[in-house]
Amino acid sequence: MSVHPLTSAHAIDAIAQAKTQLAAAHRLAVLHELEEGIDNHFTVTVPGHDDRYLILPFGMHWSEARASAMIVFDEFGATLDGEGVVELSAQCIHAPIHRICGVRVVLHTHQPWALALNMLKDNRLLPANQTAAFFHGHIAYDDNYAGTADSLEEGERLAGVIGDKPILFLKNHGVIATGDNIAQAYKRLYKLERVCRTQVLALSTGRPIEVLSDDVVGRLQAPSANDRHSRAERERLFFEAMMRVLDRDLPGYAN
Repeated sequence: MSVHPLTSAHAIDAIAQAKTQLAAAHRLAVLHELEEGIDNHFTVTVPGHDDRYLILPFGMHWSEARASAMIVFDEFGATLDGEGVVELSAQCIHAPIHRICGVRVVLHTHQPWALALNMLKDNRLLPANQTAAFFHGHIAYDDNYAGTADSLEEGERLAGVIGDKPILFLKNHGVIATGDNIAQAYKRLYKLERVCRTQVLALSTGRPIEVLSDDVVGRLQAPSANDRHSRAERERLFFEAMMRVLDRDLPGYAN
């Protein structure tokens, strides 16, 4: 087991924050209609470690998610802390992606608009609007769905497909969004659903879609020297704002 050099106090504070934010992400997914009740999975690498992961125990509805309910599991599926168990496909998909890709957060859903796009023979996300352009070149595609993940080998295969991309489209299945922290990963997941929705709606008209030029996409993706806010700050502000919405509409996640 590899442990990062955090002091005990810092480690405890970081773990508490990770649990709270992970619970918030589950409840936000309910508000944003990204979830399927007790199914799908969000995981975060436990601060101070790189081989154990936080997850909501299987069987809890995502609207019930709270910090104190989070459990810690390892790649072998053992519960190391807390009460409850990790669902098999969560273990098999998430643990290898964390380990191989080195990402701290892995969010997997069957969210409806992204899934609708992934049901099409041509499921590529087009850079046809400003938000979609930010994803261009940053999505990996798995075109070989073979059923429910029930082995670590399947997670390792998915990790090989995703490589260094932050997003994975799973044909006939769903999506995976990763990140260095929960704010970053959840913003990616949320924005992804919205651009998938706009593309599916545009396709439903039966009319040609106007795709942005490579030059425009490049300029959109390049950091602006005049921007008052870094991307990291935008991600933090986004998630903090979303947690304030939760405090109003679905409180209790921090308990």
